[in-house]
Amino acid sequence: MGKFISTEMFPSGVCELTIQRPEALNALNIEVLNELKVTLEEISKSSEIRVLVLKGAGDKAFVAGADIREMQAMDRSEAAIFARLGHHVCFLLESMPKVTIAAVHGFALGGGTELAMACDFIVASEKAQFGLPEVTLGVIPGFGGTIRLMRLVGLARAKELIFSGERIKAPEAKELGMIRTVIPQEGFLEAVRAMATRIAQNSMSAIIAAKSLMNEFQETVGIHPKADAEIHRFSGLFVSADRVEGMLAFTEKRPAHFEGL
Repeated sequence: MGKFISTEMFPSGVCELTIQRPEALNALNIEVLNELKVTLEEISKSSEIRVLVLKGAGDKAFVAGADIREMQAMDRSEAAIFARLGHHVCFLLESMPKVTIAAVHGFALGGGTELAMACDFIVASEKAQFGLPEVTLGVIPGFGGTIRLMRLVGLARAKELIFSGERIKAPEAKELGMIRTVIPQEGFLEAVRAMATRIAQNSMSAIIAAKSLMNEFQETVGIHPKADAEIHRFSGLFVSADRVEGMLAFTEKRPAHFEGL
C-alpha cells in the first residue's frame, strides 16, 4: 500500500494490515500516520473486508510508540497537528464498520498502546508489553490514551499506569481487562487469523449494528470533546522545559532531570 504500510487479504474476508518500520520498532511518525489514515479510510469503504487485523512488522514490536526524534523538533502548533492526526487514525479504527483486532506480539508502548486500545479488542502474545510512558518524556498520552485506558481498567488504575509510566506484561494486562486473551508466541499469528476468520463468518450487518450501538452507549458525552481537551494539554506541554529535557534525555539514553512546574 505504501512505504510503511502493507496489507494482505485472505479469502475469508480478513485483511491484515502491517506497519512496516521494524528498524525503528514500528514507531509512529507523521508519514506512518498519514499512510495509516489513507489505508484505513480505504479499508472502511471496502465491501470485501469484514475483519481487520492490525499488527507490526518484525519480531520485537507491535508499535514501540511515537517517533521521539521527530517529536523533539516540534513546537506547540506542530504537536497539536501531530496529536490530531493520531486521534483521527484511532477514531477510524474505533468507528469503522469492520471488526478491528490488534495483534500485539511485542512492545506496544505509548502510541502503540493507544493504537491497540482503539481497536475493538486486543489479542496479545505471551511476550507482549504495554505502557504509556509519556510522563517520562515530559508529556502525556496524545492519541486518546487518557480516555481509552480509563474505560478499560478504571480511573484509579489508569491514573497509576499513566502517572508511573509503568510497563505491564500481557498476563497483567489481561487481568486488568485491557486485553482479551494471551496466546503463546509460537503459533500466535495463526491463532489470531483463526479467531478473525470465525468472526468474519458471522453476519456483518448484525456485527456493525452491535458495534455502532455499543460505541454510542459507551459514553453519553462522546469521545470528541475529550479528545480536543487531550490534544490541548498534550501540545501545551511542548513549551515546557520538562518536555525538552525528557526527549533530549531519551535520545541521549540517560535519565531525565525534571525541574517540576
